[in-house]
Amino acid sequence: MGKYFGTDGFRGEANVNLTVDHAFKVGRFLGWYYGKNHEDGKAKVVIGKDTRRSSYMFEYSLVAGLTASGADAYLLHVTTTPSVSYVARTEDFDCGIMISASHNPFYDNGIKLINGKGEKTGEDVISEIEKYLDGEMGELPYATKEKIGCTVDYAAGRNRYMGYLMSLAIYSFKGMRVGLDAANGSAWTLAKSVFDALGAKTYVINAEPNGVNINTNCGSTHIEGLQDLVKREHLDVGFAFDGDADRCLCVDENGEVINGDHIIYIYGCYMKDRDKLVDNKVVTTVMSNFGLYKALDAVGIEYEKTAVGDKYVYECMANNGYRIGGEQSGHIIFSKYATTGDGIITALKMMEVILAKKKTLSQLAAPLVMYPQVLKNIRVTDKTETQNDADVKAAVDKVAKELGSDGRILVRESGTEPVVRVMVEADSLEICEKYVDAVIDVIKSKGYAV
Repeated sequence: MGKYFGTDGFRGEANVNLTVDHAFKVGRFLGWYYGKNHEDGKAKVVIGKDTRRSSYMFEYSLVAGLTASGADAYLLHVTTTPSVSYVARTEDFDCGIMISASHNPFYDNGIKLINGKGEKTGEDVISEIEKYLDGEMGELPYATKEKIGCTVDYAAGRNRYMGYLMSLAIYSFKGMRVGLDAANGSAWTLAKSVFDALGAKTYVINAEPNGVNINTNCGSTHIEGLQDLVKREHLDVGFAFDGDADRCLCVDENGEVINGDHIIYIYGCYMKDRDKLVDNKVVTTVMSNFGLYKALDAVGIEYEKTAVGDKYVYECMANNGYRIGGEQSGHIIFSKYATTGDGIITALKMMEVILAKKKTLSQLAAPLVMYPQVLKNIRVTDKTETQNDADVKAAVDKVAKELGSDGRILVRESGTEPVVRVMVEADSLEICEKYVDAVIDVIKSKGYAV
């Protein structure tokens, strides 16, 4: 990760550690950098944003920077991150920009960069942007006269993306009662339009964004509201998105949460049944629940484990041709249909399995029994030194040996804080607590705890 850009873009509190100055300079760099690839010096960049109040401010700053460097900026307006990815990869754009801090509170925001293939922009470009932000490149030339860029209203791109989503459904949703939680974010009109067009009877909550209520007690990070809606209205299924709709969690007909691990299991089994699962593998992260691996073992599906982050999941999938992968949080990638997580595609694919199998979501998820999990964070003086300590390693190895095939322990460092995370999954919460505390006690006894 760089100084400004992490695994999911440049993120921070608006006008505190992510300012309009930063956005202007990012636009200036991108317009100049991609303009070099064109004889007329004119790059094409597509931009989307979520519903945060600051998203409009950052949009104007980015556009000013882009056009000042000679690029043309195409505005999708309020839309989802995966829609920007789709438009960037299916049309003649040099890159895409999404203004969003995903599931973060409204006062945060972010700049996500997407290349012309619809993938997250490579570290080579990111490092150059960071040099420019730090003043290491000097000033970039301004475009003048007819070479100054223009701004294009490109709502048509978002509409084309909606058409693409509808084309993915192979069954009518007629007769299905579906709940949607739009998180007062990017999916606030888009998701309902798609499900209505496919024939579902939709019940929508948290679709009244006002700039400061995105993700507030709603969406995939606060799914209780959708659970209540599904039970109260006796719905067949519910889908909850996050602020930029690249994630989706589900609620079954009984009001129970179906998370990303369940989704990978359900769709992995569906693909295996149809002989569509490439190399008989799905892709998970190291934080996927132990129960997922037990359930996959039971049906003979193999799996890869990556570091935490959809970036690493996608890299593994792209390098090996795998078709489905993702995270417990509901960030699921269906690589045949998208190059990033797409919450609405995830919802459509879950509908497909329900209708194809003629089973409820609870029936499809039943074979996966989630193991109790305890995760505790401990602030330390040095993350690497803590994890490499011989006594800490011995304590972890002892827990792993005692758990055997009935659980697991994972100790990893935070990528952004001076924190070590200790996680145990086992048959009961009591066992999890016991083993997590045992390792933390050793860390404390060695003097690493702050």
